[in-house]
Amino acid sequence: MPKTLTPLHQLAHARAGDKGNRLNISLIAYSPEIWPTLVEEVTDTCVAQLFATRGVTRVQRFLLPNLHAMNFVLDDVLEGGVNGSLNLDTHGKTLSFCLLSHQIFVPEHIRGVPEPR
Repeated sequence: MPKTLTPLHQLAHARAGDKGNRLNISLIAYSPEIWPTLVEEVTDTCVAQLFATRGVTRVQRFLLPNLHAMNFVLDDVLEGGVNGSLNLDTHGKTLSFCLLSHQIFVPEHIRGVPEPR
């Protein structure tokens, strides 16, 4: 089955939150059809590599199959936390866009799933 490289923002949306030096990002599929591909492609290892330059020390992935979603908890990715960092751009919402810009291989038959409006 042919696959094509597709940015996550075309397949899912995200919600994020931060507390101290810990970030959580929820990734929610736009369609149940996309869910198995997200589970296969967006792993804890993949997310750890994506945030490696930010010093992440651990990534945990929690699957929420009834919601067609997953939640990632990333430790030590906020440079000490929002209040402890000199960097103004370390908030969780900003980093969720980093995840959504990541590209994964998707079977061509589901690539055209439109984003909800």
